[in-house]
Amino acid sequence: MLHKTRSLAIENFNEQLKAIFDAHGPVPTRGLVATQRFALGAVFLYQLTLLYRHQINADLRVGLKAFLKAA
Repeated sequence: MLHKTRSLAIENFNEQLKAIFDAHGPVPTRGLVATQRFALGAVFLYQLTLLYRHQINADLRVGLKAFLKAA
């Protein structure tokens, strides 16, 4: 039961992260280290955005892509 719930949560997170940072296709980097930095930076920026939106009591899942593009 926990595996199914965890799997569902991870898949939703992966899809949302890929959609926000346009990472469904090739990433805009070359090489392993640059790609790792891109992925780590994307996750870090995602977490900072969620923290900010939590602090201002905004919806955490709606409008993230538009919010990031406006910044």
